[in-house]
Order: sequence, then structure tokens, then C-alpha cells
Amino acid sequence: MTSCAVLFSGGIDSTTALYWARERFADVFPLTFDYGQRHRVEIRLSGRLVRRLKLRRTLLRVDLRQVGGSALTDAATAVPKAAQDEGRKAARRKEEGGESLPAAGPPATYVPFRNGIFLAMAAAWAEAREVRNLVCGFHVLDSPDYPDTGREFVRAMEHAVNLGTSAAFGRPKMRILAPFVGMSKADIIRTGIALGADYAYSVSCYAGGEVPCGECASCRMRAKGWSEVGREDPLLVRLRKEGKL
Repeated sequence: MTSCAVLFSGGIDSTTALYWARERFADVFPLTFDYGQRHRVEIRLSGRLVRRLKLRRTLLRVDLRQVGGSALTDAATAVPKAAQDEGRKAARRKEEGGESLPAAGPPATYVPFRNGIFLAMAAAWAEAREVRNLVCGFHVLDSPDYPDTGREFVRAMEHAVNLGTSAAFGRPKMRILAPFVGMSKADIIRTGIALGADYAYSVSCYAGGEVPCGECASCRMRAKGWSEVGREDPLLVRLRKEGKL
């Protein structure tokens, strides 16, 4: 059990997961998904970190644009601003006591069953190479409206993978490791800093550019995380040095 595959988009969470995995496994295989996302810059920039770490990345392709249902895969659907997301959350609160009501549904940036699809593809790739550990940077504390990031989802997917692969014939079982599932963005960043993670080429913006829009929920969550850590975002530092800000 010395090898693992890491679901690596290049964002803060998966970058931290990559460094976390390097501390624990002798062989680490980053898997990046090209799923027709509008923020395709993440594919290009995440490759820079992989090369710097002298790892070999695999690019897995699945076109989720044909599935639809998400602002991240449909260019005709606007990416909602963070203020719109906050208004949506506020609308779910009771007037008395401010108690949260059940979510009416996932946000517009949710890609239907994306993480389930990614884990299934990663499991297939890993099984073919006798890799028995999958590492992902899922977390729910700052984004509870995404149904495919929580602990129960991870456990269910792990169970399904072991029922539907060679583990069902007595081969070693596959593990899905989500070490940050209950952590905040700030705590994930702190973990990455302690591991020496390089976030300079890590992009998070849903709008699709290397320079953050600063208005989408992902940009706001990232900015909040760095603010709570008390450091300037290394991505912004690099962009300023390169004259892009």
C-alpha cells in the first residue's frame, strides 16, 4: 500500500491533498480531469506544479458538457456572484431564531455527480495499475450545499468501488482518503503551508481566467481563507510580479 492516485484539479484543496499524499506514499500519481469545464486554465497551470514536483500526471477526459445542468460546463449560464449565493442561503433561514432550513438544491456551480464520476474513473485507472489508495481534497465546512463532498458520500463511494472491482474477489480493497473533509478553507491552507505547498499556480476562479474575478463564491471563499490565515495569496503575489494585476 505504498502508492496512491490524487484527484488533482490544481485548486487549493487538491494542491494540499497532493502535498499531503507525498508525505505518506512512496509513489504518487496525480489525476487531472478535463471535463469540459469553462475554467480550463486550471488544467494548464496545474501541470506546472506537477512538473516542478517531478511527478507524472495523467489527464483523464470525460465531456460533462453533454450532461449539462451546471454553470461550470454551460457557457450560456452565468456563474453566480457570491452575493447571489449568500442571498440564496439567507432565503433558507427561518425568521425566528435564524435556524437553517434544508437546502432547496445545490448551487448553479454544482456539476451533477461530478465527484462520483471522477472517483469512478480514478478507481478504474487505479485498479488497472494495482494502486489501492485514492486521495481527494473534498471538504464541506465552507461549502455544505454540494452533496458530493461529504464524509458519507466518500464512504458510500468507497463501498461501491470495493463491490464493483477486483476487491470483490478477495484482492486488496481500495481506500478513498479525504483528509480535509471536516476542515475549513483556512485550516486546509495552514495544513498546506506546513507541508511546504506551492499555491502560486493554484487557481480557483469559476469565471475561467487566471486572474481571479473576485466575485464568484470560489474567489470569495479563497480570499476569506487567506485572510483568516493572515497571509497574502501566493497566486496574487505571482500575478502582480508578472504584471497581470
